[in-house]
Amino acid sequence: MSQEVLDVRPVVKAVLRNALKDVRHVRAVAPRGAGEQVARVYTQIERDFGVLAPPLALHSPAPEVLAASWLLLREILLVEGRVGRAAKEVVATEVSRANSCPYCVDVHRATLRELSDRPDAGSGALGTWARSSGLLPVPGEPSPPAPFGPSAAPELYGVAVTFHYINRMVSIYLAGSPVPDQAPGFLRGPILRTATRAMRPDGPGPLRPGTSLDLLPDAPLPDGLAWASPNRTVAAALGRAAGAVESAARWVPEGVRECLDIHLARWGGRPMGLGRVWLDEAVAGLPAPEVPTARLALLTAFACHQVTDADILAFRERHPADRELIELTSWAALSTALLLGRRFTTAPASP
Repeated sequence: MSQEVLDVRPVVKAVLRNALKDVRHVRAVAPRGAGEQVARVYTQIERDFGVLAPPLALHSPAPEVLAASWLLLREILLVEGRVGRAAKEVVATEVSRANSCPYCVDVHRATLRELSDRPDAGSGALGTWARSSGLLPVPGEPSPPAPFGPSAAPELYGVAVTFHYINRMVSIYLAGSPVPDQAPGFLRGPILRTATRAMRPDGPGPLRPGTSLDLLPDAPLPDGLAWASPNRTVAAALGRAAGAVESAARWVPEGVRECLDIHLARWGGRPMGLGRVWLDEAVAGLPAPEVPTARLALLTAFACHQVTDADILAFRERHPADRELIELTSWAALSTALLLGRRFTTAPASP
């Protein structure tokens, strides 16, 4: 690790910890006030990721969900197996671009530029596939084939699922960019480069697979994700994360669950448009007390950029705790990401 990284890391850590106050709608748990489970996850994040990043810390009001988000990021994006980190960052960047998540685009594009001498890597076949990974094919139009073989599928499909999840949470709870609004335009690049250089493990050498898995109990791989099975660590991370999020959201009413399932099954992956007629129609017929919960779940899944303070306040009338808000939105976001993952072919095309 260079002396430059060692010099800037304490400053970047302090800045990002201070940025936890910029998380919207919930109060992220401060490291000094963390309970045992959150503190354990935070310790791993700072050791293996280098910084306590707000996209992870925003989950902290729900400790099991925080652990789930960390398992997905660490074991699928950060750990290198058959696929190098640069290729994973291409997928992370381009999925985020497709989901209109500028925060994640900024971070992962800057990381990619630190890892690769190809600043245009996202314009290649892998980037094209990643941008279309949430879409059903349009009748009569071919969809881009996955430009990698089956051995790479667990990791690259897993990264796509992870960022279809993370983008939705970030879009609700964080501002449009990690760079402060008051920063001059010419400083954006240096600020991002400095931050990404600090996002590295404290220890030498590559990360060891599976280290975070014991944060959550074992759970089966969700149905339809057979492509993950050849990589035991990826499969375990997906299974444990999905199991934890589902368990945390067990209080979600059955009518809300059915409503989301029905509309996910019909969805082609494309934006819902600026209006909310579709939302009003989707919740028609639900008991009035369940409507705010269903509306927020559907917005998280299909139009996370449309979530407003009023939507949050309506939900909080019956569910005032930060924990419940994180549990609901993470359940809806991960349900959507897993649905998209089930649409991936199990036999990707070779390059």
